[in-house]
Amino acid sequence: MKYYIVDAFTDKAFGGNPAGVVLLPGNACPDETLMLQVAAELRYSETAFVRKVAEREYALRYFTPGAEVELCGHATIATFGLLRWLGLPDGDCLCHTAAGDLRIVVGSHVLMQMATPRIVDGLTAEDAAEAYRAVGANAATLQPQIVYAGLPDIMLPVADLATLHGLQPDMEAVKALTSRLNVVSIHAFVLAGDEFTAHVRDFAPLYDISEESATGTANASLAYYLSRQGLIEGPDCRILQGEAMGRPSTVAVHFGDDGNVYVGGSTAIVAKGKLLL
Repeated sequence: MKYYIVDAFTDKAFGGNPAGVVLLPGNACPDETLMLQVAAELRYSETAFVRKVAEREYALRYFTPGAEVELCGHATIATFGLLRWLGLPDGDCLCHTAAGDLRIVVGSHVLMQMATPRIVDGLTAEDAAEAYRAVGANAATLQPQIVYAGLPDIMLPVADLATLHGLQPDMEAVKALTSRLNVVSIHAFVLAGDEFTAHVRDFAPLYDISEESATGTANASLAYYLSRQGLIEGPDCRILQGEAMGRPSTVAVHFGDDGNVYVGGSTAIVAKGKLLL
């Protein structure tokens, strides 16, 4: 099996969010235990395992170092950016995932259709207070909500950019809350009033990810949340993530005329190798 390291949501190596991408030979996936071991060995927040099932049609599975997840936005962007680099012509592709079948638009930027977003639930006052304590911030004006766009995440508004950059989460408290509410992460954000719609930080220790430098699914959820609040004008927004980690990532979100939400960005191929298994 060949593997690659790909930075998603950036056009420069060592920026954005790195993902492992493993190209699977043949029609079958390896044993789940092996895929989990490979993901743990590569040590990235997510590794995508991809196999071709038909012309311009691919099946993807995603593993963190600790568990399989239904969908990973940045690993999907990384995968199709890699496939383009390997010779896949520009145009539409079909991607099969555990979260559903998704349209992928391959070009200089890869755009992926997200699972239909929805508001899962609001947070009770007690749960919201626990979320703010867990990340070390005070409550903001907007109300936190759990939003789904392939994975459920807590959208947690904070007061200003200085507060966002200064967050020092208690990872055990974040893990306990996200486990109890059955969500992947706390997605803290602020509307800074600059060229970006929002600046964000994402914490998912339940899946062995202390902080993520770019998250496609969570930012699709954030864009949907903001649109429901009347805080996005037009079909496009840009979200900046990863500043606190020294890996700034620009995530583009597009509300399509077809009623779907798309997340995209550019990619940089960093390394390749072969698994000797």
